Amino acid sequence: MIDSHCHLADAAFAADLEQIVQRAKDAGVERALVILEGGNADEAAQAARLEQLWPLVRFAIGVHPHQAHQFADQPDRATMVVREQIARTATARAVGEIGLDYHYDFSPRDVQQAVFRGQVRLARELSLPVVIHTREADEDTITVLREEGGGEVCGVLHCFTGGPSLAAAGLALGFFVSLAGIITFPKAEELRATARRVPLDRLLTETDSPFLAPVPHRGKRNEPAYVARVVETLADMHQIPPADLAARTAANFHTLFRP
Repeated sequence: MIDSHCHLADAAFAADLEQIVQRAKDAGVERALVILEGGNADEAAQAARLEQLWPLVRFAIGVHPHQAHQFADQPDRATMVVREQIARTATARAVGEIGLDYHYDFSPRDVQQAVFRGQVRLARELSLPVVIHTREADEDTITVLREEGGGEVCGVLHCFTGGPSLAAAGLALGFFVSLAGIITFPKAEELRATARRVPLDRLLTETDSPFLAPVPHRGKRNEPAYVARVVETLADMHQIPPADLAARTAANFHTLFRP
């Protein structure tokens, strides 16, 4: 199994990082893609520690829409920060997570869009995939990916919670769709219905830990070991053995993010 999106460099894991990594390995998690906030020195330091504990981890680096306001005076500076950090991170495999969030609007929408556009252009230049966060901004997110990606940028719609139209638009752009613990929630039947329409060769699994722990861990701190519950749920939905679903999504991960 692979956790294609987690925040193990977050302070929430600082005190027991060794145990978290060991539980992931014991659960059969081969590796994880860890998201780093561009320019965050504390996360970069924890990432270095994490690499010593789990050499198979890989990283995505980007400026999240919640932090876009930090670059309001000069949106291109966000791109520069991410470019420089990727250049000095040998295990960086993607630009992300990046995108638009119109639910919280922690950053002005025009600033979010400018920072997002710059990072998609960077991914295109570096021939790297993107990890996309979109919330209540689906149309604008797809527009930016179409306009700035130019058909050359692939990636993943992470922690997918959208409907059939967003899934279809992402798939048409060559993107993968990643499901997290929400897929296990009793009231997530609409999401499960959409997920069933995503081809198996375009699915990824993730935890988005420390957030969104799956049933039966809901309400607790999430961690990579719990990706097993996502795998089990998707396997049940597709009526295939969990080992087959895990192998398929792991292969998809390696297709998108080179090992």
